[in-house]
Amino acid sequence: MGSADIVPGVSGGTIALVLGIYERLIASVRAGSSALGAFARFDGSAGVVWLKKVDWRFILPLGAGIGLAIITLSHILERLLREQAVLMSALFLGLVAGSVVIAWKLLTVRDVRRAVVIGVVALVVFVLLGLREDTSSDTASQLTDPALWAFFGSGAVAIVAMILPGISGSFILVMLGMYGPLLSAVTSRDLVSLGVFIVGAVIGLALFSQVLHRALRDHYNTVMAVLIGLMVGSVRVLWPWPRGVDSTALESPDESLLAAVLLAIVAFGIVLGIEAVGRKLGHHTFEDEVEELTAE
Repeated sequence: MGSADIVPGVSGGTIALVLGIYERLIASVRAGSSALGAFARFDGSAGVVWLKKVDWRFILPLGAGIGLAIITLSHILERLLREQAVLMSALFLGLVAGSVVIAWKLLTVRDVRRAVVIGVVALVVFVLLGLREDTSSDTASQLTDPALWAFFGSGAVAIVAMILPGISGSFILVMLGMYGPLLSAVTSRDLVSLGVFIVGAVIGLALFSQVLHRALRDHYNTVMAVLIGLMVGSVRVLWPWPRGVDSTALESPDESLLAAVLLAIVAFGIVLGIEAVGRKLGHHTFEDEVEELTAE
């Protein structure tokens, strides 16, 4: 899951489904977020009750494995993003495209209203991402030396993707321009920035997870349509040319077109292949989660 979470476009939730641990993960996340919410309300007794419902013997080894994978792979990804920016962006684009297909399949209602939501959100995201471009900077899209509040805010937002089907937390970081800075913080052992990011993630989980759960329960298809629109609109920052995810400018493909297209196709196939493996193994699927969620 850590290997998936650090790559934009691959949902850690999808990997959890393939491994058959999604139910246990979501149950513990909900219990933990409820505990954090109770402590935030200064209701210590309720917080302790919820903490006891967290499957710690499962969560702690899982968290350690995720952390180890992130630390191990961050060096490689940071170097590849610097030396092979176009190809890495093509890889991410293919992964996100595969996630769009999966998210579309998760819609239980595909009507004009949801299509309009997808189109409007995609257009707004596409335009807003373009506003970040600064031709005087080589890293206009991925922020350079962001303030601590940016780490806090990105942690609070990205953690929500953890409990969403078909969307990657790293993808959210790319859109926010914080993917590169966070990788650098991991590789350089910037404990202050990482600590602020983790605090933001914890607070974001406490504040947003229950709201998101209710939104998915009551307005599932609209929420999913918004997520699809986010991913479609992100092509602005995922488009490989001119500088991969370090630019939101759109230029014509260069001589690396064939390699980029092939890599994107392979990445697209990997995402769909992971989903197919999960179905074949017969583990709890996102469709099962949808049925349970909308029935509550």
